[in-house]
Amino acid sequence: MAADAAPSAPQDDIAALAKGGRTNIFGFLLRLAARLPFLFIAGRWYGADALGRFAYAVLVVEFIAQLATLGLKRGLAGALAQTKRPHSHVVTDAMAVTLIASVAGAGLLVVFPQAMFPNSGINGLDRLLALIVIAVAGSDVALAACAYRFDIGATVRARSIIEPWAISIGAFAFAFYSTRDGLILSYVVSMIAALVASIIPMTRHYGIPYGWRPDVGRLWRLARRNLPLAAADGVEWGSRRLDMAILGLFVSPAVIGIYYVAQQVASLPQKLKTSFDPILGPVITRNLAEGNLTAIAKQVSQVGFWIIAAQAGIALALGIPGEAVMGLVGPHFVGGTGALAFLLLAEVVAATAVVSESALVYIARHRNLMISLFMIALQAGLSFILILVARRMGWSDMVTAAAPALALCMALGVGALVKARLLSHLLNAPINAWRWPLLGASAIACIVGGAFVALPSHFEWVELLFGIPAILGVYGLVIWRWGFGPDDRALFRREKAVL
Repeated sequence: MAADAAPSAPQDDIAALAKGGRTNIFGFLLRLAARLPFLFIAGRWYGADALGRFAYAVLVVEFIAQLATLGLKRGLAGALAQTKRPHSHVVTDAMAVTLIASVAGAGLLVVFPQAMFPNSGINGLDRLLALIVIAVAGSDVALAACAYRFDIGATVRARSIIEPWAISIGAFAFAFYSTRDGLILSYVVSMIAALVASIIPMTRHYGIPYGWRPDVGRLWRLARRNLPLAAADGVEWGSRRLDMAILGLFVSPAVIGIYYVAQQVASLPQKLKTSFDPILGPVITRNLAEGNLTAIAKQVSQVGFWIIAAQAGIALALGIPGEAVMGLVGPHFVGGTGALAFLLLAEVVAATAVVSESALVYIARHRNLMISLFMIALQAGLSFILILVARRMGWSDMVTAAAPALALCMALGVGALVKARLLSHLLNAPINAWRWPLLGASAIACIVGGAFVALPSHFEWVELLFGIPAILGVYGLVIWRWGFGPDDRALFRREKAVL
């Protein structure tokens, strides 16, 4: 069937990756515009305590949802590329496996709601929050199916427009109902809206799966084949949440709420690289089938540079005026600026590991998993050591809060180095996403940003309105002039609309 045709010819790989990159950048700007109102409402109206309670509950729910996808966010591309069955049937298999795993995970949280609310009582419908696991996991797999057809616009609509604006509007509306439960209710509404926005384009791409019949053996084989990938996904996702989980053992919910805001701001550029996974998947699996290992190394390096360049610029733009950014949420959130700086740096450091893993999950799943497990163990160990040192030195809770962020940055750096070297060895080709103009562009951006930060404190609005665009502008100018080559400029070559 035409619908099951390969999404792109090999010679269009860079163009397809560039199109995904353009859409990711656009999606980042949309997500930034929508996420900041939510953080402002949550910080100013609900307060750090309610925000900390909400943050921990969502952390647990999304971890279970991550496990419930069983690695299919990336594994689905391989399943579709390696089958002669109708693609609509394969996608339905993936959705069925995810539904079964989601129901099991949600049921566990309904029975043990204390896992979501360890430091507060269980009231009203709190335990039913667990059911949203089904929507979160289902949406992830549906968007992975869309991305296999190079429809990254579906992800932008669901994750960068509908989801963040739904949670922002919901937080505003539910504040008049309950400042205790309003954030959780707004999260439920946003996830349901994102699920609907994911299912519709998936159905448009693959149609109704006529003739599909459930087969326990087939579903089990699909789940079992993706278990190493599921574990790697769980470890990678967990590494971005372990810091807050460990910190919660030592500090109050209010500090957790402040750390959550820093984490949310830092996670905005993370979407740039995670949404490349389903775009890279089909390209890598096709080149593996053709034995074109050099092309894989080139594509990984190319995408890695794009991600590092974009994330470094965003990290500088948000990190240099960090006090003003955190102060938007509320004056008492400024104490999280140190944690924000380390978390933004961690996103830049992790880029090479993420793009390397996009290939390793297909050619060295178990070794990739072992490296990921080592990385998260290193992060945990460093987090405890740094937190205990901070407490022994008598530093404040907000200074202590920067310790797990630093540990994350260090562990991700080690993981990035090891995974890039392993992939380079397996492909017998160099993997290098670093280019020296990044250093010059960052230095100039720091000089420009420092000039805005040096303004008197009552000019913080100037830092935000003019400083952030100025930092991004000079950084982008240097990267464009001295860092980008012909293939890189394809990222900005206008074609047809991406949405």
